[in-house]
Amino acid sequence: MTSDDASAPQQPAADPTPRQIRRWRKYLADEIAEGKLYTDLASRKSGEERQILLGLARAEERHQSHWRELLGEHAERLPSPSAHRVLLSWLARIFGSVFILALAQRAESDSPYARDDDATAGMAADEVVHEEVVRALATRGREKLSGGFRAAVFGANDGLVSNLALIMGMGGTGVSSSVVLLTGIAGLLAGALSMAAGEFVSVRSQRELLDATRPTQATLRAAPDLDMDQNELVLVYRARGMSREDAEHRAMERLGLFDCDCDPSLSHHPQEDVEQDEHDVVGGAWTAALSSFGCFAAGALIPVLPYLLGLTATAAVVVSLTLVGLALLCTGALVGLLSGASPLSRGLRQLLIGFGAAGVTYLLGTLLGVNVA
Repeated sequence: MTSDDASAPQQPAADPTPRQIRRWRKYLADEIAEGKLYTDLASRKSGEERQILLGLARAEERHQSHWRELLGEHAERLPSPSAHRVLLSWLARIFGSVFILALAQRAESDSPYARDDDATAGMAADEVVHEEVVRALATRGREKLSGGFRAAVFGANDGLVSNLALIMGMGGTGVSSSVVLLTGIAGLLAGALSMAAGEFVSVRSQRELLDATRPTQATLRAAPDLDMDQNELVLVYRARGMSREDAEHRAMERLGLFDCDCDPSLSHHPQEDVEQDEHDVVGGAWTAALSSFGCFAAGALIPVLPYLLGLTATAAVVVSLTLVGLALLCTGALVGLLSGASPLSRGLRQLLIGFGAAGVTYLLGTLLGVNVA
């Protein structure tokens, strides 16, 4: 079978069943929604990224043609797209593209075409490629978010879990609600300052390590004064990872023996000339510190809120657990969303970890309270 045969619409052997028609109409509605999504995202972009998104939109149009041909007269008055596609279209008008691309990546990975005999092998292969294209586009946005976003999410999650555990532990000892409240506020301030200081030192140190390992342009400054016959320029470039041939070519350029770019593939080594700045991925030290401080404080405030509002005993504990549980679900879902994983599973994982830590500290507080008494 040729590639053209593989991508051509496969006509059913007999008249389609009502179930087939319903399934094809759903596929067509989803393809139309996805094509519109990529077109909308492309309208916000420029350059290469815009062309890539428009290419994805054109691919969805090819898939639409397949289902229209199979449906014939049934291709009109289509049902609403699946809830996932509707959510994507709605979010595309509100949030940044990195969130939408992360959701789109998950949608492409869940394509049913590989399991459906009515879709062509070419269409199933398209969906696999589309997932990788969207993954690459989403990676650019994830890298830009990685510094401050990482500090913000981890800070909020740590604030939620650590202060909930602290409050539950103190509550288990049987102390008064006022003591629990003061303990929670102290935990908020101490934890937020500690997180901010830790993030600042961590990011600053990482940036300093990148500066120390990045190649410099010292060879350009030293080249005019080097001995033509005795010099270590070749060793410099070999130490940076070039082969002997590449290193000798670059050294001859630096010494002025080559007055033209004889072989661009040897003149531009990726380690030395790469455009991407690793600092963008690491983020700024102050940005990370402030994000961590603010988000830890916000997260740590949630378990304390019921006590600030005057609730005591069991009522305060129940409200605190409820608020923290909702917040953990949200932070976990957000991480899952951006990573292309299931938001629900990531949210539940965060919830179990947070409540597990709180449960352990409550039991330890109860034992401590009994021993002290």
